[in-house]
Amino acid sequence: MIEMTLAEVAAVTGGRLHRLTEAEAAATEVNAVEFDSRAVGPGGLFLALPGERADGHDFAAAAAARGASVLAGREVDAPAVVVPPAGARDAQTYLGSVDADGHGAAVLAALGRLARHVLGALPGLAVVGVTGSAGKTSTKDLLAAVLAPLGRTVAPPESFNNELGTPWTALRADAATRHLVLEFSARGIGHIAALCAVAPPRIGVVLNVGSAHLGEFGSRAGIAAAKGELVEALPPGDLPGHRGGVAVLNADDDAVAAMAERTSARVVRFGRSADADVRAEQVVLDAGRASFRLVTPAGSAGVRLQLVGEHQVGNALAAAAVALELGGTPEQVAAALSAATPASRWRMEVTDREDGVTVVNDAYNANPEAMAAAISALSSLAGTDRRAWAVLGPMAEIGDGAAQAHAGAAGQARAAGVHRVVAVGAPDYGPDAEHVDDVDAALALLRAEIEPGDVVLVKASRSAGLERVAAGLLSTDRLVRR
Repeated sequence: MIEMTLAEVAAVTGGRLHRLTEAEAAATEVNAVEFDSRAVGPGGLFLALPGERADGHDFAAAAAARGASVLAGREVDAPAVVVPPAGARDAQTYLGSVDADGHGAAVLAALGRLARHVLGALPGLAVVGVTGSAGKTSTKDLLAAVLAPLGRTVAPPESFNNELGTPWTALRADAATRHLVLEFSARGIGHIAALCAVAPPRIGVVLNVGSAHLGEFGSRAGIAAAKGELVEALPPGDLPGHRGGVAVLNADDDAVAAMAERTSARVVRFGRSADADVRAEQVVLDAGRASFRLVTPAGSAGVRLQLVGEHQVGNALAAAAVALELGGTPEQVAAALSAATPASRWRMEVTDREDGVTVVNDAYNANPEAMAAAISALSSLAGTDRRAWAVLGPMAEIGDGAAQAHAGAAGQARAAGVHRVVAVGAPDYGPDAEHVDDVDAALALLRAEIEPGDVVLVKASRSAGLERVAAGLLSTDRLVRR
């Protein structure tokens, strides 16, 4: 974060000083923001936000005792900048019912204003936004890997992709930062547009339009409308210098390709289609990992991914297209893609046990498209000489077609040669699966019946807690991560 005074923070956010004089605020430096009072110190700005278990306003005094400043939505027992109430729209999105009085929404709105101000003071920064129904986090991680050799790059940890995570990540940028990579999620129309207002992107990547959050959007067209807000927010492509907008669109997804009509930015297409500007040719899978020829207008180079799953080819192409726009060569980009390893937990996280059992922990999120990709990767990892297990939990927020989607996933697993499909909890995966009540029952079954050499995929939406199945199978120090 660029250095500011607390007085400047108050001016930018529209806050008032509480238990502080103007002279004290002008003499107090701020160079970082945090929402955990235990992580702040001198120069830090503590965000007093409500949570499910506690209200950050109650920890303001503890943060101040550690030398931090405080940004609050109401008066607290510490010196602070108190910001005005936020509008109804700000209050309804991220914090929801835990913020009945709107104090947290006020802090989030102020945080967004602060992030916008800081980014405006960094004109040489290239902001890259990524959205899609599946693959956002993996692509964000690949972007961080391919852009780092070209200059200091800031990207969010895990899936910091909402009204808190976006400005929090943006405020990590400073004068030395060349690239800021942001992951944009949406649970309704207007959410991505709001995030783009906080951190205006110059390059926007749209990966796909699938079934994630179908229950909230109502249709695939509704999802496409929301995802396309990213390309609508880009600046025109004909601006001078390096200020022109670039929309990086998946040529293999009709709904994404159609977004070219919704943007004034220059369009770059990626994919396997022959008309893609950045494409993959000669794709070969070896033990679940893809090799291909990266073909670009500037030349071609060979790529051998360390990430598991054929679906990672599209993610890699999207990252390559961005890196090429920001000065990378095909050879540089191919080398960085080939060196990239998994960076976010519980996403195709492959670990080998000493007895030869391979556990694939992909339990962070699930929708029909992501489930299909994971099952395909499982089949490729197992090959023809290893038994494959698919331990599947619920796919959340996919609407009225949930029963069909769950049964379809089990059927796909059987068709792909998966030896056993174990459904955990409430979802009915149909006759192609055997059902167990909970995580403990799933672990008991697996521990009793898996054999050396088996490959076990664990896949579900995050709320199901199936990462505990993977953890239970890996509760030994004698492991090899790959």
